[in-house]
Amino acid sequence: MTRRVVWAGCGRHAEQMLLPQLMRHDVELVGVCDINRSAAEKVAHRYGVKHVATDFDELLALPNIDIAGMAAGPAQHRDLAIAALQRGLHVFMEKPCGATSADASAIADAAHAAQRTVGVGFMKRYSTANRIARNVVRAAAFGPVVGFFGEYMTAPTYFAGAADYTPFYLHHCVHYMDLPRYFVGAPIESVTVFPREHAPGKLLLHVHLGFAGGAVGTVIMGTLQSRGTPMERLQIIGDHQRVEVDGVLEVRHHRNPPFKADDPQATLADGVDTLCW
Repeated sequence: MTRRVVWAGCGRHAEQMLLPQLMRHDVELVGVCDINRSAAEKVAHRYGVKHVATDFDELLALPNIDIAGMAAGPAQHRDLAIAALQRGLHVFMEKPCGATSADASAIADAAHAAQRTVGVGFMKRYSTANRIARNVVRAAAFGPVVGFFGEYMTAPTYFAGAADYTPFYLHHCVHYMDLPRYFVGAPIESVTVFPREHAPGKLLLHVHLGFAGGAVGTVIMGTLQSRGTPMERLQIIGDHQRVEVDGVLEVRHHRNPPFKADDPQATLADGVDTLCW
């Protein structure tokens, strides 16, 4: 069944990353809008969309629509999502779903009242490598997770002029703050943050986490590295084994092999040596 979709926010991220993936599915994009009409027209031309607007309410008035998608920014997502839910639509939005936790709660309440689904683009947990890692970690053979480590760095490209770190927290940090509970499988009970501002716009954060059940974790995030050399890795630690993910592209499951240095006949053994993907 083809779903009819309207979309709000036609910036570079939506144009280059989100809409190409959306159009792989059984959908018809029937309307787009952006406060920059030329951006909306560019997207409309690419996908053969007839209805172009600068006002989201105009899209919501279109007949027989099923889903509203949006990548408009945290300040807009709450109001746009609630308006779409009240129209009876399912919603997909790029993260974050609001500027505050109260915004997220308001969207959740509206979704519950409308009995509709809201999907949020926390895509890190859905990447193939991270899904493989979580399946390994959640298997009974791995046992309880004892520790978590994550590292996710970017450059100070979020800032123009004054260094307002809000976009960095909402657009960047939310990804890796979503992963600790996903992998550990227990609520976070304590958070301690050690910040270091090297220069305006150049921030380093060491975030220490305590989980229900006793697991501990550290997440390092910041704006001190080049966008041209991505810096992203995870380590989930169990008893005598760990899973590591580098750059959402490589997974290694280190198990508990015998110590090989003193064994001239040492080889690679199924069931104990490291598995790689």
